[in-house]
Amino acid sequence: MTLDDLRAGGKPAIARALAALETAPHDPATLDLLDEANGIETGQVVGLTGPPGVGKSTLLGRLIAEWRRRGLTVGVVAVDPSSPRSRGALLGDRARIATDPSDAGVYIRSMATRGQLGGLAGMAFPAVVLLRALFDRVVVETVGVGQSELDVAMSADTVVLCVQPGAGDALQFLKSGIMEIPDLIVVNKADMGAVAQQARSDLTSALSLSAEGGGWETRVLETSGRDGTGVDRLADDLEVHRAWLAEKGSFVARRHDQVAAWVRNVIRDRFGAAGLERIGQDAMATATPFRELASNLARLGGTP
Repeated sequence: MTLDDLRAGGKPAIARALAALETAPHDPATLDLLDEANGIETGQVVGLTGPPGVGKSTLLGRLIAEWRRRGLTVGVVAVDPSSPRSRGALLGDRARIATDPSDAGVYIRSMATRGQLGGLAGMAFPAVVLLRALFDRVVVETVGVGQSELDVAMSADTVVLCVQPGAGDALQFLKSGIMEIPDLIVVNKADMGAVAQQARSDLTSALSLSAEGGGWETRVLETSGRDGTGVDRLADDLEVHRAWLAEKGSFVARRHDQVAAWVRNVIRDRFGAAGLERIGQDAMATATPFRELASNLARLGGTP
């Protein structure tokens, strides 16, 4: 199966490919498909994170509609908590994202965290690699945010942090170090009025304490998933950050670092620091990282 096969087959073909990715991630055909997709740089990947209940899914539905209005195709990986029984996605996040199921330009996939503390499913990154080769915009919506849940940056080109007005999030995020992660911060539920405006002011002040010159300056804006306020501005700011990355030549380097970090995590999870030492850093710089990962796992004595 190739990317052209997936494009021709539409949603059913993509669903089969992602199912194969979860059930047989080291099948040679799957590995070849991932390595093919990894060489394509077109789709922008947006990491959408924030506390449960902040309204990420509702906001994402509005953002998808705005992107579609602009003629962009959208893929979504919605990462949910795991069911303690089936280990599958417990909440079915895609059910809460308002989209037209007949729209061939939108594809949404729920994935379970399966105990991953970083807020992302273990196979979310390979899924993102595949979808970003097929869609103009790809969103990774995480299960939540906290001190141990910062790895959304490992999958995304642009990280968007959603904040709840009146919840004291600004202080908590400043303490946890999360303020260093997002490229855009969204105070959702702007329809709450003065409370949302105060949250935006607090966040802007918090950012000024850790601002560094010469890089991207994190932007803070207000949105409302309920009535759509500010969603067009959010889409505009995402475009600005995309253009900034392209101007700095950061896309290729960032994505190289992301796949290398994912490979290291897979090897470390199975074989610890000793496994990483045996493989060496050169193995992280290959043009076919997914095929090489399977070879290295076999070399270390693991079952691909």
